[in-house]
Amino acid sequence: MSQAAEVDLKLLRAASLLDTDPAAAARAAAEILRACPGHHAATLLLGNAQRRTGAAAAATSAFSALAAAQPDSAVVQLELARALHGQGLADQALASYQRALELQPDLAEAWRELSALQAERGSDAACDAAFARYSALVAEDAHLHEAAAALAQHRLSAAEALLQNALTRQPHDWAALRMLAHVARAREEYREAEQLLRRSLQLAPGYSRARLDLAALLNEQQKAEPMLPLLARLLVLEPASLPYRTLLAAARTHLGEIDEAARILGALLREHPENEHVWLYYGHTMRAAGRVHEAIDAYRRSTELNRQFGEAWYCLANLKTFRFAEAEVAAMRAQLALADLEDSSRMHLEFALGKAQEDAAQYADAFAHYERGNALRRAAARYDPESSSRLVRRSCGLYTQEFFAARAGWGCTSEEPIFIVGLPRAGSTLLEQILASHSQVEGTRELPDVTGFALELGMRDSDIATYPQSVADLTRAEVDALGERYLMQTRAQRLLGRPHFIDKAPLNFLNVGLMHLILPRARIIDARRAPLACCFANFKQHYETGVLFSYSLENLGRFYRDYVSLMAHFDTVLPGRIHRVQYENLVADLEGEVRRLLSYCGLPFEESCLNFFQTRRAVYTVSSEQVRQPIYSQGLDQWRHFEPWLGPLKQALGDLADSAANDTASGRR
Repeated sequence: MSQAAEVDLKLLRAASLLDTDPAAAARAAAEILRACPGHHAATLLLGNAQRRTGAAAAATSAFSALAAAQPDSAVVQLELARALHGQGLADQALASYQRALELQPDLAEAWRELSALQAERGSDAACDAAFARYSALVAEDAHLHEAAAALAQHRLSAAEALLQNALTRQPHDWAALRMLAHVARAREEYREAEQLLRRSLQLAPGYSRARLDLAALLNEQQKAEPMLPLLARLLVLEPASLPYRTLLAAARTHLGEIDEAARILGALLREHPENEHVWLYYGHTMRAAGRVHEAIDAYRRSTELNRQFGEAWYCLANLKTFRFAEAEVAAMRAQLALADLEDSSRMHLEFALGKAQEDAAQYADAFAHYERGNALRRAAARYDPESSSRLVRRSCGLYTQEFFAARAGWGCTSEEPIFIVGLPRAGSTLLEQILASHSQVEGTRELPDVTGFALELGMRDSDIATYPQSVADLTRAEVDALGERYLMQTRAQRLLGRPHFIDKAPLNFLNVGLMHLILPRARIIDARRAPLACCFANFKQHYETGVLFSYSLENLGRFYRDYVSLMAHFDTVLPGRIHRVQYENLVADLEGEVRRLLSYCGLPFEESCLNFFQTRRAVYTVSSEQVRQPIYSQGLDQWRHFEPWLGPLKQALGDLADSAANDTASGRR
């Protein structure tokens, strides 16, 4: 064997040790260099091995010598940059990365590592631009094609298993983390999805796809404030981007900045007049602004551009005062007949046709559509009906009179917040509109802050949940700080500067104990509606997020019982603390109920609260059109048309199904 061949063999053996035993690889490379001083390949191997063992200075010395000998080698410049980076010599490393890319612009790993270096230097725009170049050269999720296919087919368990296996092999796989967040998002496990996306961005700070996913996830939860810095950064890289600007408009809408949202969307419509999604977002903004005719025109335009776009059809149905034309009903039926229609579009169309048939007094057909829509929605999400029952039991066990007595005087003493809780479709938006018509009260939207605190304190849908028991571990200073933090976080929502503001988030009834503790002088209003009426109103309503109990009559009945049980507990341990408004009584005696409500809130009576439908403000919930009309009683008995099919709901409600509160006539006595 020739000497050159023998050296090559030794190099191969040494290189094979690089991943498993870099110290041994360094020794082998040094031995070769003693026999063959200046051998380029051996020097490259030695420097690489030294860098991996943490000897960055020695590696830098080796690569510097090699770079002097091979000034046009991109690979050597890349290795030198890595060594310099390892030494903490950021500026010199930057120069070497840039030199490597001048020599070989398609050197993908150099772009990726340059992106990481720019992130460390605080150069966000340069970080993102470098990662974009990397992504253009490498399909970072190509190795996850099976998981991607499973996700596209909505086989969430299969996708999850494949992605978990990938992360077991490579825990720092930012693309797998991003894709796993898609699984969590599809199941409405938003906190987990957010954690996964933030972890992905920690590993790859320039990963714009993960940043976009995070902004979209926050949008689904109406968390507008944290969307803004994400979108600002994305727009630096791609200022003309359609999805980035659309999400920015959505964030502005959530913040009540309707004119700015309309300006952004108007520009997008001029640039993309054939894009059904832009028309959909424009419809959302017009609806929030109370410009219902423009919202209808926008949604209809969206359906014309894409007949299979079920979400746009449902948005029309979700305008509670809207009625479909016969041709539109026929068009929806034609889409449902398609075998290859996506499940999401099919689900939205089922709910839309349910509403159309209910308006036509075809109740059996309407219920069949509602039932199919709910079945599709249940299949797309995980919900444990025992989870709320466990939380209620834990809450009743913790929040006793003794618990609150021991913490008397704790919390922030502000009287500014007015919380409205209860179940969705129980009149909470109506109460919000009534109160927001008062000169001293500002309406906002469904704020996520209290739920965010509960999640921080360990609220989970599992047996290992630590909430609300974790609340007992909070010190007085921590409780006070949470109250102050709530006021700080919600300040951006208060555009009018009035003395009081409304936080209407119905499911915060699960967090009444925490709310009372951190804000003991805030008002808490329980919006309640007769059980069968309330539950069925939820069953026929599709929610984009967060109301997973509503897609089964049995789960609805059980959840309503949990709600009543928890509120009865707080009536006992905090007597008089919560003001209850029965929807049926509000309809029957508006002025009397409004006067009692204002008295509880410490507010003088104002006639404008009775003329709430004249108040012009952005309204974001599914009742936005209804609260812009005078109060009416026609909806009290709507559920009775569907009574033949409500047996499972009645059984789940038990004695509540026959309670006096369920007799809608009692509200008119």
